[in-house]
Amino acid sequence: MVTIKVKGGTPEEGVSLCVSCSWGVVRKGYRASEEEVFCRMIEPNTRVPYTVQECSGYSDRRIPSLYFMEKTAWVLLTKKAGRTIGFVTSEEFRKIEGEDAEIVPASSKETKLEE
Repeated sequence: MVTIKVKGGTPEEGVSLCVSCSWGVVRKGYRASEEEVFCRMIEPNTRVPYTVQECSGYSDRRIPSLYFMEKTAWVLLTKKAGRTIGFVTSEEFRKIEGEDAEIVPASSKETKLEE
């Protein structure tokens, strides 16, 4: 038997986009037939009666939003104008901050073995 695939033809059934969408709510029961899908973007708790393949309002919940990334980002400030931000050696750090600067050792395998 020969199988012919047509590009752009009828797609085979797959997983609904609503499963990974931040607007979607999927409730599953113990049986395969017990599943309810709701979309909160259209109206509050509008039931979706079919498997969604494409959606113009899709928002992947696995990718953090811009707002979340801005809230969790580190703000790096320098004490002196023109000073670069980044990692430096302990000698360079003492030159910049002074001899009384405290250097806290990073946790590593070597320090854990010594303890």
